[in-house]
Amino acid sequence: MFGEFAERAKLPALVGELLAGICLGYLLLRFQHRAPSIWFTANSDIFTGLADLGMFFLMLLAGIRMEPLEFARSSKSAILIAIGGMLVPVSVGYALGLAVLPESAYKMAQCLFLGVALSITAVPVAVRMFMDLGALDSRVGKAVIAAALWDDLLSLFLIALLLAAIGGHGTGDFTLTNLLPVVGKVLLFFAITIPVGLYVFPWLGKSFRHLSFPEVDFSMLLIAALAYAVLAEILELHPIIGAFIAGMFFHPKVVDEASYERVEQQMSGLTRGFLAPIFFVSVGFHLDLSSVGQVPGFVVVLTLLALASKLIGSGVPAYWAGFSKQESLLVGVGMSGRGAVELIIAGVAFEAGLFLQPDPPGLIVQSLFSAIVIMAIVTTVAAPIALRVLWGR
Repeated sequence: MFGEFAERAKLPALVGELLAGICLGYLLLRFQHRAPSIWFTANSDIFTGLADLGMFFLMLLAGIRMEPLEFARSSKSAILIAIGGMLVPVSVGYALGLAVLPESAYKMAQCLFLGVALSITAVPVAVRMFMDLGALDSRVGKAVIAAALWDDLLSLFLIALLLAAIGGHGTGDFTLTNLLPVVGKVLLFFAITIPVGLYVFPWLGKSFRHLSFPEVDFSMLLIAALAYAVLAEILELHPIIGAFIAGMFFHPKVVDEASYERVEQQMSGLTRGFLAPIFFVSVGFHLDLSSVGQVPGFVVVLTLLALASKLIGSGVPAYWAGFSKQESLLVGVGMSGRGAVELIIAGVAFEAGLFLQPDPPGLIVQSLFSAIVIMAIVTTVAAPIALRVLWGR
């Protein structure tokens, strides 16, 4: 219902789904004594496992909707916009963390977490914004979508590095000695998975067309995603990285157009209809508005920096690449929409104990998870509205 309300308000359904999850999580937390069996189930290992599956399938679905061949057709200006749209937010988030977070063994990991969370642009949100405007094929629309694809690809390396650092050995110690093996494992993972995706996936796709048992494409996609996830875990990375990469290499060039659309719809139904709402409810459980209320200035600054860093980081390179001032402003706003990936990264960091250091954690560290959730919601809501107003002018 919340997703439908969001769609009718010309906002991505993600906004409604996320708000619904937060509301459900808050209601269960507030009235747990009136529904003890539901509360017990929501805190069980089964619920945690389903929420983890939600993260996995959300990343797989995000990968499916990114076609790697699009990168080859994108312009140099899109690459320039993407680099600026990543470097500026990462630098701003990292600097903010250095300035306000207390000293601990996890401080560098917490700073990188802030930078990565600010750097990600949600490709589905960007596509939806320009589709609603009927401007997907415009110069600005094409530049934003291509830049968002490159932005996510560049951010993926940072995400892998961050998750490996905080999850591999349960430590956030970012010394050079500890970082070098992590970087090596990340590079090795990409060195294995990208050639397999480029050359083995198409060969398998052609071979499976001769098989007659039902849903073979869907089954093979899941097998590939799980195989990539296992490889990620062997290299002490997080499984969601494997899911995202596997999804990227499942596209119409691997299977025929009809099979791709059918599998994408099946995956969307399973993910958005069942597993993703459970993950969003789990986010609602961890959202602590009382801790955020104790540091409102930090939440406001974080949200403003999230918007401004994308606006400057993407808008200025667009202007350098030959776009007008008005077009550059539209590019900056179009790159500001976030999505579920920030919440997935925040969920993994929460499970890894990133927000428990130092012991006891300060108010800002306690509110870090909730602040990222609020930032994702505000930017996802604000970007389409601002883009619609600017485009109308």
